[in-house]
Amino acid sequence: MIKQLTSVFAGILLFIVISTFFSSVYIVDETQQVFETRFGKIIGDTINGPGKKEAGLKFRVPFITKVHAFEKRYLEWDGAPNQVTTKDKLFIFIDTYARWRIVDAQLFFEKVRNETGAQARLDDILDGEARIVVAGNDLVEVIRSRQREAVVDETEVLDDESQLKPFEQGRSALAKQVLDNAGPNLKKEFGIELLDFRFKRINYSQEVRVKIFERMISERARIASKFRSEGIGEAAKIEGAQERELKRITSEAYLKQQQIKGKADAKAVDVYAEAFNQSPESREFYEFLKTMETYKNTLSTNVTMILSTDSDFLKYIKQSAPKKE
Repeated sequence: MIKQLTSVFAGILLFIVISTFFSSVYIVDETQQVFETRFGKIIGDTINGPGKKEAGLKFRVPFITKVHAFEKRYLEWDGAPNQVTTKDKLFIFIDTYARWRIVDAQLFFEKVRNETGAQARLDDILDGEARIVVAGNDLVEVIRSRQREAVVDETEVLDDESQLKPFEQGRSALAKQVLDNAGPNLKKEFGIELLDFRFKRINYSQEVRVKIFERMISERARIASKFRSEGIGEAAKIEGAQERELKRITSEAYLKQQQIKGKADAKAVDVYAEAFNQSPESREFYEFLKTMETYKNTLSTNVTMILSTDSDFLKYIKQSAPKKE
C-alpha cells in the first residue's frame, strides 16, 4: 500500500516537474518580437525587437508570467474608399493604402493591444489626414504626378477643359504630406512606424463621371467630325487631280487623233490629186463623185432644190433619167 502511494506521488511529482519545465520554456521566432507580463504588468525589455537578433529558446517564470508576441515584419493597411471634396469643390472617391510596422511592442500593447486595434486606429488617423490633405488642394494636384503636355495634332485646338493644367505638388507630394503628418504621432503614441502611404485609386463621383463622359463623347465627336471633313477635302483633292489627269490624257489622245486624221486626209488628197491629173475622164469622174458626196451629206427627202439649167447636178440627173419612147 505504501509503495503504491509512493508511486502515485512520484508520478504526480514528475508530471508537475515536466509541466513546470515546459511552461517555463518558449521559443522566440525571428519574425516576432516578444515581452512578458506578470499579473498584467510588463516586465523586462522587448526580446528580438527592431534592430535586435535575440530569437531562440527563452525561459520564464511558469504560470504567473505571460508571453506576448507581435509581428516584426512589415504590415499592410488598406483603407476603405471615401468620398472627399477637393479645394475646387469637386467630389471624388479616394482609395488609399499604407505599410507599417511595430517598433515599440510594449507601447503598442498598452495603447491598442493587438493588430486589430491598430488597424482601427490607422483607419481613423490615415483616413482623416488624407481627407485634410485632399481638401486643401485642387483636383489637378491629386490626380497628376508629373508635369507633361498633351500630345495633339498641330492643327487641333484644345479647349480649356481639355488642356493639361500645370500643378505645383502632385499626387506623390500629397501622399508624402499624409506620411509626414501622421507618421510622428503614430510612432509617439502607438509605437507604430508608418513606412509608406499611397493613393491607390482616385475616381470621380457618379454625377461628375456622367458629365465628364458626356464631355469626352462630345470632344471625340468633334475630333471625328474634323477628321471626316479633312477626309472629304482630301477625297475632293484626289478626285480633282484624277479629273485633271483624265482631261489631259483625253486632250492628248484627241490631238493625236486629229494629227493622224489630218495626215490621212492629206494622203487622200494626194491620191485624189494624182488620180485627177491622170486624164480628163478621171477628172470628170472625180468631180462627179465629190458632187454626189456633197449632195448626199446635205440633202434629205424633205428638201426642195432649185437648179439652174447649167448646173452639173441637173446635167447628171438628165443623163441618168430613163428616155421616153
